[in-house]
Amino acid sequence: MSRGSSAGYDRHITIFSPEGRLYQVEYAFKAIKGQGETCVAVRGENAVVVVTQHKVPDKQLDGSSVSSLFKISDKIGCAIIGSQGDARYQCQKARQECHEFRHKFAYDVPVSYLARRMGDIAQIYTQHAYMRPIGAAAVFIGIDEEVGPQLFVADPSGLAMGYKAVSVGAKEQEAMNMIEKRLKTSGPLDIQATINLAISTLQSTLAMDFKPTDIEVGIVTSENPVFRKISEDDIDAALIAIAERD
Repeated sequence: MSRGSSAGYDRHITIFSPEGRLYQVEYAFKAIKGQGETCVAVRGENAVVVVTQHKVPDKQLDGSSVSSLFKISDKIGCAIIGSQGDARYQCQKARQECHEFRHKFAYDVPVSYLARRMGDIAQIYTQHAYMRPIGAAAVFIGIDEEVGPQLFVADPSGLAMGYKAVSVGAKEQEAMNMIEKRLKTSGPLDIQATINLAISTLQSTLAMDFKPTDIEVGIVTSENPVFRKISEDDIDAALIAIAERD
């Protein structure tokens, strides 16, 4: 966004442009895409799967310490795409909200409530000149006891919405277009079909042949609602199945 086109309306988060835009919020979305990572999440009949790229930016880093997948509680996980510092803050804040809800009401926080609560917090950051928007978007997955698999996204503008399938990051629009077409012809999705659809969509969007170490896959199922990462052997098996199908 050039200085001429924004005419100074991007200098404070609290100032609307004449078109009704908040440029700082738009810059936050650009910051998310600027990290160069993409994640895809798919909600199946009895499972929710989220797939993220696993990029290690420096050869001297221990790869096991770099991740975009976070365990919020035993039964809720999330992928946070964007600034790594902001992602860590989002993760810690979500864990805090989760524990406070459990302490206050004596049952686990629903995924929908947690996502909307995080959206409310992000929205506060768009109202004060001494704050800046959070440069990260969170994809929450979990199993609700009453309604089953849940998939929600909370973004820097404060919006929190539920999805059947979603993508966040650098190539999110391309992935969304692709997954929308695939969902129309996929039929009911069992656990393995959900995993394969999420991985194959990310692979096709990035036009890459993944190795098991190139991605991370988080999952929750109705049978086992505990959030966990899939092992590299299971990822390898899914990649082989996708390659043979194609």
